This record gives sequence, C-alpha cells and structure tokens, in this order.
Amino acid sequence: MAQTQNNTPPHFVGQITDLLNGNPTAQELNAALRILAKWRTQLIENTIVSKDGARVQSGPFQGMTYASRASEGARAPRLLGCYEASLAPVIEEIIAQAYPVVVDIGSAEGYYAVGLARRMPDSLIHARDQNPAAQALCAELAALNGVAERVRIGGEITYDDLALCTEQDTVIICDIEGAERALLDPEKAPGLRAADVLVECHERLSPGVTAEIEARFTPTHRITRIDREMSSAALPAWMEEWSDLDRALALWEWRGGPTPWLWMTRHD
Repeated sequence: MAQTQNNTPPHFVGQITDLLNGNPTAQELNAALRILAKWRTQLIENTIVSKDGARVQSGPFQGMTYASRASEGARAPRLLGCYEASLAPVIEEIIAQAYPVVVDIGSAEGYYAVGLARRMPDSLIHARDQNPAAQALCAELAALNGVAERVRIGGEITYDDLALCTEQDTVIICDIEGAERALLDPEKAPGLRAADVLVECHERLSPGVTAEIEARFTPTHRITRIDREMSSAALPAWMEEWSDLDRALALWEWRGGPTPWLWMTRHD
C-alpha cells in the first residue's frame, strides 16, 4: 500500500474539520472526500518516487526526469506516464510530424513543453503561462532534462503573438482553464488558421465552449474530439498488492468533470 505518514498536515485537518462540523451537507461531504483523496494521492506520489524514482515511467515522455511538483493537478499519473492517456496517439503524431515550432499555452510546470523538447530535438518550444511560479517550475524542469536552450518561457500570449504560426509549421497545445474561448478566435488571431491546434475545452468553466471552438475552426481544419479515459495498464507490478481505491487514486487526475480535447489539423 502507499506509504503512510504519522502526522496529517494541519491544513488538511483544518479543512476537513471545518467541512464536517455540525451536520454537513452532501456538497460538504463531497468536498471533504476530495480533500482526503488529494492527501492520499500525495502519499501515493511519494511511494512512486521512492520505488521508481522521479522519472516518467511510460507513455510518450517515458524517461523524462520529473522531479518538479505539478503546478496544477496530480503528479502521480504524470510519473506513471498515463496523464491524459487518451492524448498519447496525438502526441506521437505531433512528434512524428516534427513541427519546427511548438507553442504550449498554459504550459504549467512544463510536462508537455519539456516532454516534447526531449522527443523533438530539432524543434523550438514556446512555453507560455501567466503564472510566475509555473514559469519557474518549467525552467527548472527544462534544465533538469537538458533542453533549456530550446524551451522559451514567457507569460500571457496575445493575438498578435500568434502571428508566429504563419512563419513555420506550428502546433499549438492549449490548456488555459476556460480562457480558450477568448483566445482561440481566428477572426482576432488570423495566425491560428495556419496552425494545427490541440485544445482542452473546459465545459464546466465555460459552458458551450467546445461547440463554439469547433464551429470557428470547421471551415479550415479537420476536427477530432478526444474524451478522457483511465486505464490500469500503466500501473507498475508492485501496485498489484494495493487496494482498488489506492490503484484508482494513482490514476486520478483531480478533474471535477469532463474536459474534452479537440485535435484540429489544417485542411491540405
């Protein structure tokens, strides 16, 4: 089973105590469950690192040093190599296409930016995130993996910045928590029409965004929708002795609902 720790961090205890004080509602019970599950996944993460080291174990980015913490979401599935597993065929397609330029918008700690830099040695990776802490983590991860010279880190991206897509074959990977509705507008950023785009659509934060983006790009792009999936295939053999709950939590990405991806490639 996952490594345990003698003392639960005080902030977890305080949050749980506040939520369960008195006669908690179903919503409060759900929130408490989510907090406890996150605490448990941190123990699982520590166990993975203890047994297999801080490297991605499988998937497109197998072998990548991943000693940084995740700036968003769970670290355990990233370490296992099954994070956003349904995207693996698209990631391999991007690598095979060998785009000279990759623009990772919402790059967080650099899982995709650095992973692609390792697999695409002739490509320039633009990693953009408006969070300074995420930028620092991305720089650290790029340095740890020896690709810092090809990962250009910056802040918020603008419509004008996307004009770079017209200069060389470019692929955009976009995960910006609902802001994709405003940014991915070919009328305001014509450069988007020249790029292939992989975007995560955050329906809970921006209802209807998936259909709206699909409608915007249908005239110029072929569009494939990719939904989430979870598979135990990436779990290491030593987890066979674990409970079903811990095995499920090892795969859990902390999502609160569906976040479909659209893979949009230019018409020839």
